[in-house]
Amino acid sequence: MAQNYGLGRGLASLIPQKNLKKNDGSTNAPQAVFQNTRTESNAVGKKEIQEVEISRIVPNTQQPRFNFDPEKLAELANSIKYHGIIQPLVVNKKGEQFEIIAGERRYQASKIAGLTKVPVIVREAEEKEKLELAIVENVQRHDLNSLEEAKAYKKLIDDYQMSQEEVADRMGKSRSAVANKVRLLGLPVEIQRALVSGKITEGHAKAILAITTPEKQRALFEMILKDNLTVRQVEGKVQEISVRSHNRVVNVDPEIKNLENKLIGALGTKVKITKSGKGGRIIIDYYSQEDLDSVLNKIVSN
Repeated sequence: MAQNYGLGRGLASLIPQKNLKKNDGSTNAPQAVFQNTRTESNAVGKKEIQEVEISRIVPNTQQPRFNFDPEKLAELANSIKYHGIIQPLVVNKKGEQFEIIAGERRYQASKIAGLTKVPVIVREAEEKEKLELAIVENVQRHDLNSLEEAKAYKKLIDDYQMSQEEVADRMGKSRSAVANKVRLLGLPVEIQRALVSGKITEGHAKAILAITTPEKQRALFEMILKDNLTVRQVEGKVQEISVRSHNRVVNVDPEIKNLENKLIGALGTKVKITKSGKGGRIIIDYYSQEDLDSVLNKIVSN
């Protein structure tokens, strides 16, 4: 029975155009016409769908997705048993093997379904391009969780020296969208885990990011879980915290602030004075052994 291979949204750019002709010379597309939107592919020549042994296919080393829902994989495997693979995998030839560029989930489900061969399109791609295409496929299908997407963007930035603007352009996103995703990686680990597990939403996480200190972020996070706060309620809490912090700054004793500034000038580092009754504390920060030695020398010499 003829296998129909359809094409998902956004992946036409991976596959050059293929026109099927009838005996009378007219075109027909019972297996779908692949629209090429990347003009440079024409120079390589037309690429055909071919079937290869699944044992020769290996996962993409640049795959940004780490979590595959076992239940959804089982559902896809059952569908593949009955209907076959509707959309071919896109792969890169590596010696005698084929590395997946797009279609990791279909590959995993095909193994569960017991397939021995799968349809593929072979395409040449460098490591950075494989990562970009894997991200694009997963982002378009909403298959990545927020942190997987953030880590993928950061990998492009760190490993391939791309700016946030360049990543945004390649992914079809705004620069702010990329920046906001990457900022999620700055949250405390327990909050990141809660985001991945679905205990909080990305909206909650972004609201928490408005708080700058990890201790306050954790406190707000615990409040979200305890009181089942909505994103709007969390944003309200953030406003309250910001107002309280501002008021504390405004109400600083000018005499104490003046003394702090004098000590900062004398010691060359951050100094905090807190009063308690008739006494109080002086907190002197240092950031390296050299800083500590310098502060001690200045105190002793005076």
